[in-house]
Amino acid sequence: MTAEQRLADRRERLITAAYTLFAQPGFHDTTIERLCSTARISNRAFYECFTNRDELMCAVYERCVEETLDAVSRAVEKAAPTLNDRILAGVGEYIRFVTMDVRRARLMHLEVRRAGDVLSSARQLAVKGFSQVIQNAVGDVPHALPPDLHLLSLGLTGAITELLIEWVLADPAPPVDGLIETATHVFHRSLQPET
Repeated sequence: MTAEQRLADRRERLITAAYTLFAQPGFHDTTIERLCSTARISNRAFYECFTNRDELMCAVYERCVEETLDAVSRAVEKAAPTLNDRILAGVGEYIRFVTMDVRRARLMHLEVRRAGDVLSSARQLAVKGFSQVIQNAVGDVPHALPPDLHLLSLGLTGAITELLIEWVLADPAPPVDGLIETATHVFHRSLQPET
């Protein structure tokens, strides 16, 4: 491998290790030494890839968000162009995709908050991205425009976040189908035009 390929390989191994360790035991309980041991690289090599743990956490979180946004956007694009179909496709795919791997759910909805300022700007960009998906999904559906779609989409993003935090923390976890049913109910009630 070239030096560039070795660096890319180490970086990827660190992201993979962090994906597991930042989810459990968590961001604050994971040392650089443990990350390096899990990734099978030296501590010196860590600093060739990332400035610090914060930068690695941002890289892991941003990858989770990007993959989730892609999955949700594809599902909404494939759905029939009705409000109900788009809500069911988008909400269902988001919850199914995130809960498919508990590590993703923990990172995106629990550790992001526990990390604090480390991820505040990345989290704001993620919320903006998800609220934009909602606005795009319903913005061209006739009679589906509430007074302020932007603010409503932010609120709906928060509602799904809280449902997924409950899924991560509750013992036993609520069934995924129940999360989807609850979230789609919230979306339908919020986005249906007033009569």
